[in-house]
Amino acid sequence: MKDTFIRSCEHWTETSRNEMQNFYSLASVDYKYLVEKFEWKKWLEIHQANVGNRKLKLLDIACGSGKFPSALNKYANLSEAKILPIEYSLLDPSPFSISEARKVLKHPFEVSAEFETTLQEFTCEQEVYDIIWATHALYAIPKNQLKEALKRFIFGMAGSGFIAHASKKSHYLKFYRHYLNGFKDGFGEPYSSAEDILQVLEDVGITHKVEKITYENGVSENASLQVEGYLQRCIFDDTINLGAMLNNSITGPYLKNCLKAGKWSFKQQVMLIFLSKN
Repeated sequence: MKDTFIRSCEHWTETSRNEMQNFYSLASVDYKYLVEKFEWKKWLEIHQANVGNRKLKLLDIACGSGKFPSALNKYANLSEAKILPIEYSLLDPSPFSISEARKVLKHPFEVSAEFETTLQEFTCEQEVYDIIWATHALYAIPKNQLKEALKRFIFGMAGSGFIAHASKKSHYLKFYRHYLNGFKDGFGEPYSSAEDILQVLEDVGITHKVEKITYENGVSENASLQVEGYLQRCIFDDTINLGAMLNNSITGPYLKNCLKAGKWSFKQQVMLIFLSKN
């Protein structure tokens, strides 16, 4: 049976583009909330001041289709930021993802290096990046590999790191557990949670602070196609349609609770984790 990581990689391909687009019809708001919660323009200006008259070096872990830098360009007023162009490196096990992210990068982000690999297998010089971030990116890392992955993250980080990740209370993690129980007899690797990440950071002794945001991914009950694609992407399984999910004895009751007053509503709780070596 293909487990979580393998299936996630298979869904970051051209053949799954429609499913991906349906997913982001609901999930793009994830990145809007991340941007609006924090003063990213000021944060980047501080980092620029710290490195002086050279470009910042930034690594985007599991870059996906570049939704976070796109949201920053749209909502964070970066065009007025007092920063030089940022050398923006892309890391993802999917070449499709790297290609998609490369297409959407705009000033101040300039494509630098590209790494087609997992985080836990990534090698680089120590403290080579001023900023490393991973936004909604680490779910499919198996729990027994999470410490090694985060050690690689920290090893490459010269200044600051940022991780945005859903908690156990979020729809993403809850629905995936229901999916494993309802369709896989309980077998399979659950998504890693924000709580798992925080525990590893405690274990390795890296300084961090946490903020929390809660919101909903919502859409009309008539948007069945978008909801189906969104849910399929949440579980990286497009063999199960919305009807089967609703009829399942475990996923069905959960989803029916997400449909009220003519609207689908999927509740999220996301941890914003800021890491520092200082």
